[in-house]
Amino acid sequence: MAAALLRRSRRALLPLCSLRLPPPAPYHHSHSQTPPPSSSSSHGRLPAFLSFLTAAAAAAGGITLALCDSGVDHRVGGKESTELVVRGERKRVPNEFIDDLASFLGENLTVDYEERHYHGTPQNSFHKAVNVPDVVVFPRSQDEVQKIVMTCNKYKVPIVPYGGATSIEGHTLAPHGGVCIDMSLMKKIKSLHVEDMDVVVEPGVGWIELNEYLKPYGPGATIGGMCATRCSGSLAVRYGTMRDNVINLQAVLPNGDVVKTGSRARKSAAGYDLARLIIGSEGTLGIITEVTLRLQKLPSHSVVAMCNFQTIKDAADVAIATMLSGIQVSRVELLDEVQIRAINMANGKDLPEVPTLMFEFIGTEAYALEQTLLVQKIATEHNGSDFVFVEEPDAKEELWKIRKEALWAGFAMKPDHEAMITDVCVPLSRLAECISVSKEKLDASPLTCLVIAHAGDGNFHTIILFDPSQEDQRREAERLNHFMYLEKELGIESLRTMKRIKAALDPNNIMNPGKLIPPHVCI
Repeated sequence: MAAALLRRSRRALLPLCSLRLPPPAPYHHSHSQTPPPSSSSSHGRLPAFLSFLTAAAAAAGGITLALCDSGVDHRVGGKESTELVVRGERKRVPNEFIDDLASFLGENLTVDYEERHYHGTPQNSFHKAVNVPDVVVFPRSQDEVQKIVMTCNKYKVPIVPYGGATSIEGHTLAPHGGVCIDMSLMKKIKSLHVEDMDVVVEPGVGWIELNEYLKPYGPGATIGGMCATRCSGSLAVRYGTMRDNVINLQAVLPNGDVVKTGSRARKSAAGYDLARLIIGSEGTLGIITEVTLRLQKLPSHSVVAMCNFQTIKDAADVAIATMLSGIQVSRVELLDEVQIRAINMANGKDLPEVPTLMFEFIGTEAYALEQTLLVQKIATEHNGSDFVFVEEPDAKEELWKIRKEALWAGFAMKPDHEAMITDVCVPLSRLAECISVSKEKLDASPLTCLVIAHAGDGNFHTIILFDPSQEDQRREAERLNHFMYLEKELGIESLRTMKRIKAALDPNNIMNPGKLIPPHVCI
């Protein structure tokens, strides 16, 4: 079901003779063919891509603008935003710009409104934008990406990268219009080095496709637009996040330069760690065009276990005790009682509606079973009950299905609501305390709220279900989410440094403008 929601087939592209933008017309929040107009640029504000250039702003009329002025900065989406409609400043792109792109892209370019609307409307986020991309392009090579970026920089046209469209935080919104670069045609597996346990791929390769390709060779791997968001998941406790599994990458910078961040060597102490700078930058510093990934050997045997608890603190304490014991788990997932209730409702199950921990143990058959029994003992010492474990493939898949479908099960509780999903990372020793405090706030709210945690590495999510059309619910969601804000996780000086890096690499602010860095951060 999830796969059907996340993908759709690409529409036929328009012939080159029709590559002209339609005239603006009144905006309708629908799937109609009527394109939206430019937004507030007609009200005298500077275009957003000039807001980062004080000198350019001054030249435009003797005006000096700080790089945090509320009048020109726009935050787009993000974990703490509940804005239903995200507004931006759209500068109409000239036909000459479209002609320049068409000269080397041919028919891998479209200005069809349905296609632009689809790419500018996230399929899994409640965020919507007043504007959509002016053009969608489908490069086939790094050379074409480089030419696209250089053309956009020349005309100062914003760029929004587009991968698997699985984002739930509005990453692919285009509130300033511009160019959407859909990377789906760049999906080659360029080389596999079994002896070195790495693989070189283009960014459009899906992680499921890559795992299927690797099966005959033994190892397993993960990939996607995951580099740009520095994603992780249930296996991060064993294998690390995306940053730990990328050896090097290539990216096209905002001025069109191509940077390769390193060699295929596993170890290097030379220079800045540019790969880690680009991983997690959400398309604000460049377009990733090639990735060299670390591979992992598939385990010979695994055991999946589940255990119930009376309080969420007891469950979190067991996760902490398990990690401190030195037991080599590959997954430790925590679901609160509201999430279990949602799973029961969505899948017709009859699970006890209490906080629940799920584990996976890997290794030889004897080793995995030994670790399972050790964790069972730890759980019993912390008021755990109903400890069960399975080893048969079908039974393991059925248990993990509970966790994999958690988000969709949540929507079954409130089908007419949207979800604000927070992402909190704390030191492992603080996990029980932070989850307990968060849970108290969530339980006291009139909104339906669920908690899921990658409990083995101190990472937990809250799913806040609300109706974005209801002002009181939006305000309550904002209140709940306020104490899990980016500034509290990183600190203001880190955010200022990020903004300086962004301004240095992307002075025209064409790369995914408005994303990632809060607008109030001044430099």
